[in-house]
Amino acid sequence: MESEATSNQQGALNMTIGALAGILALLAYLFIGSRNETLEVQKLLTSKVEQFASTQVKLDSISTVLDAKISEVRRLGGNLTELERIKRQLENDKKKLKYDLTFSIQKYSLKIRDYTNFLKLHESDIHKLKVENGSLLSRTRALEEEKESILSENEGLKNEKAALAKTVIDYSVQNANLQNQVTLASAMKAINVEVTALADNGKERRGGTYKASRIDRLKITFIMPSNPVAETTNKDIYLRILDSNGAVVSENGIGGVMLFNGHELGYSARQTVPFENNDQRVDLFFRRDISYKPGTYTVELYAEGFRIGDSRFDVK
Repeated sequence: MESEATSNQQGALNMTIGALAGILALLAYLFIGSRNETLEVQKLLTSKVEQFASTQVKLDSISTVLDAKISEVRRLGGNLTELERIKRQLENDKKKLKYDLTFSIQKYSLKIRDYTNFLKLHESDIHKLKVENGSLLSRTRALEEEKESILSENEGLKNEKAALAKTVIDYSVQNANLQNQVTLASAMKAINVEVTALADNGKERRGGTYKASRIDRLKITFIMPSNPVAETTNKDIYLRILDSNGAVVSENGIGGVMLFNGHELGYSARQTVPFENNDQRVDLFFRRDISYKPGTYTVELYAEGFRIGDSRFDVK
């Protein structure tokens, strides 16, 4: 009997030791798994911090280059409107980056690409302005020297003096035109703006006055005229729909904010349109879940910092 009791006690002890060993193994497994998970989180956070810092450095670098170009164009007497608009937009992006809780490297990579492309686009304009300014300065000096020589030799050559003065004026006009070319590419237009209502069955209604119950979507149609100095590239078109009280109408209460004349301006929707420079027709569609209140609505279109067109429609 004592032998059997001893054997039972030994078996229970072995089972207890085995259970403890299993528990220890499980705890070790959980500890290692938790540690690995913590390391992965640390790697992810480190990557995010590196991306954030790299983005900030790139935006600062672009800002420095942009400041240098603004100073250079100002020295050459060029138009600074477009450069200063991009500078304000860049500073706004830098400010937003500091508080961007949903930071995405993809989103800021696109912004950085757009800023880089803008700087490359204006590099040739600045170079042309330098060449033309230098040529104009040389010609003006030559004309002044020739004029002085003529005046000193023969005061009677009044007709030639008038011709020389006209030449100086002509070159001054050419220089002014070259200065304006920096911003000509931004002078987009939207003509023949028309607002039509689409019912939920797709039926289209025209006329400018619509019943609220029959508006499922709005279609805004307009023509983008060709521009001899514009590039065939994508253009961001901003749509603003204002009710009779001047409030911005947006999709499901969610719109956006753009910069216009140095101020933030709310918009209803944005759509990227490939500009083909061939008097193309553009259709924008806008839909909201909330019914339109009776009254007169204003539609405004913006692109590249300019208001390019507008229209109205009535809801009854």
